[in-house]
Amino acid sequence: MSYLVVIAHPDDEVLGAGATMYKLAQEGHSVNVCILSGDVNARNFRPSTVELNEDVNSSMNILGVDRVITGDFPNIEFNMVPHLKLVQFIENAIIETGADVIFTHHPADLNNDHLHTSLACQAASRLFQRRSDVKPLKEILFMEVPSSTEWGLNKTMNQFSPNTFIEVGEESVDKKIEALAQYRGVMRDYPHPRSNEAIKGLAAYRGGQAGMVYAEAFESVFRRGF
Repeated sequence: MSYLVVIAHPDDEVLGAGATMYKLAQEGHSVNVCILSGDVNARNFRPSTVELNEDVNSSMNILGVDRVITGDFPNIEFNMVPHLKLVQFIENAIIETGADVIFTHHPADLNNDHLHTSLACQAASRLFQRRSDVKPLKEILFMEVPSSTEWGLNKTMNQFSPNTFIEVGEESVDKKIEALAQYRGVMRDYPHPRSNEAIKGLAAYRGGQAGMVYAEAFESVFRRGF
C-alpha cells in the first residue's frame, strides 16, 4: 500500500509517525511525505536551507521514505494562505503518490499551521469523490505531535482521542529517535516532550494502553473497507 504523511513542517512527520513509517517501509509498503512549509523561517535555531534539506534527506533515509514533496508555504502564516492553494497542493501529492492511507495533524493542535494543514488535508482527501480517475482513500488518521498536540488547550475543540494503536517495537522507536536526531535544533533535554526519554516513554505508554510492546497512537477519522 501507499502511505502519505501530510505535515506542516520538517520533523512533524517523525514526531507524529516516525516509528510507524519505519515499520511500514520495512514491511515493503511505499511511505511518502508531503511537507507544506520547507523553509520554516520562524523556527529558533534554524539551520541554513542547505543544512535543513540535508537534515530532511538524512532523516527520511533512516526511515525508508520513498519520496518527499515539499512546498514553500510561509511558516506560521498558513492562516494567510488561501485554503484552496493548500488543498490543491495536497491533492497533487495524493495523486503523485497514489496514496491509500493518509496521516496528518490533529485539528486541535496548538500550532496554527497544524490546524490549517489538517483542514486542508481533510478537504483534499475527498478528491476521489470528485474525480473517477483517483483511487479512493482507505483511511485518514490524525497523529499526535509532542509539544503541540498535548498543548491543544482550546476546549471548544475535540481533543486528540486515540482509537488506533500501531505496535512498532523498540527497534522502530530507536529509529524514530535516530531520525529526529538528524534535525538540527529540534530535540531538547528531558523532561521536554521532544527529548529522547519522553519520545520513548510515550511509545511505551501508548503500547501499554493497547497491550503492545511500544506503539504509536492515532485517531482514525475515516476508514473505508480494506
